[in-house]
Amino acid sequence: MAQRDYIEKDYYATLGVSKDATQAEISKAYRKLARELHPDARPDDPQAETRFKEVSEAHSVLSNPEKRKEYDEVREMVGSGAFFQGAGGGGFPGGGFRQGPGGFGAGGGSQVFDINDLLGGLFGQQGDAQTGAPRGGAFAGRRQRGAGPQRGRDVETDLSLSFADAMAGVTTTLRVTGQASCSTCFGSGAKPGTSPTTCPTCGGRGSISRDQGLFGFSEPCPACGGRGQQISDPCPTCRGSGVEQRVRDIRARIPAGVRDGARIRLKGKGEAGANGGPAGDLYVRVHVEEDPLFGRSGDNLTLRVPITFSEAALGTKLRVPTLEEPVTLKIPAGTESGRTFRVKGRGAPKPGGGHGDLLVTVDVAVPRKLNRTQRKLLEEFAETEEPSIREHLETAMGKGA
Repeated sequence: MAQRDYIEKDYYATLGVSKDATQAEISKAYRKLARELHPDARPDDPQAETRFKEVSEAHSVLSNPEKRKEYDEVREMVGSGAFFQGAGGGGFPGGGFRQGPGGFGAGGGSQVFDINDLLGGLFGQQGDAQTGAPRGGAFAGRRQRGAGPQRGRDVETDLSLSFADAMAGVTTTLRVTGQASCSTCFGSGAKPGTSPTTCPTCGGRGSISRDQGLFGFSEPCPACGGRGQQISDPCPTCRGSGVEQRVRDIRARIPAGVRDGARIRLKGKGEAGANGGPAGDLYVRVHVEEDPLFGRSGDNLTLRVPITFSEAALGTKLRVPTLEEPVTLKIPAGTESGRTFRVKGRGAPKPGGGHGDLLVTVDVAVPRKLNRTQRKLLEEFAETEEPSIREHLETAMGKGA
């Protein structure tokens, strides 16, 4: 995600949530907008695709606690004017940071630092994509800051699965709309049959350097625009950019036992990078439908089974379903309603191999209506019951009298 976007775009407004919104509220708002704005749902709306991308971008930042914290800090500092102090305050763009013969702020030639330099210093950007030179802050001494190859944006999409498919694992096709490697030139930017050439001005670095005493500054090469290469005969499809907007069908393997709400990363399946940079990643958020029989608790599956009063009192053997073949469960005599039995290894598949357990809870079903024979038998049984099962309550009420 370009950090300049953190200044120019209000992701909270894009999703229609407040700055104090919880992760659950952000996810709920995203899912609603994603369903409404998906290009497949609005084939006649030319703005749907753009809005869908904006919503996905906002969610990719706000749903990630680290990215959200970084975004909030940048917005707060920019809003407070921390980046835009006056020239007399030794600040940054707005007044500029001046370096001259007499030292800092002493007049002479001036160099205004780019806002991306400041953000890079704050958030510790990695090495330069083109040269590998370390990226420090605004005061990192000699540095390379060419446009160069840039990593593509990460993309997020939603996938709904039945409970059975989630337990078994599936290979499915995801349809994603966005920037992709050009299907004509395969990302080179050059017309088929031709190839880009190394820029003679920057020698392929994508930037040129200027020394000013203690500090060295770099800027994108004006001859190649920071790419490090020149294209004499651009591709007619992408006009030399190497990327195009199109729909891609991506095959994805969803592992067995995936949970509802899981976020699966497909490396390199996001949007294509600019200027020959690597592609971003695709994140698949999985939604698992509820099952009429099984529930889930971690890696364990849950199942509720009704039994009759006589089965609870006398004991019985039950055949209960699992993800595979049924198993026989022994219910001992005197089992109370709500008791849970554990069937080892019959739960959900685990990521590292093996399975959780199946937790079977029995519920004693009380008949709503009795026929004459049943009533007579129960009345006879009641006459044999111990009258002292509530003795402790009688004792307690007697003490309070």
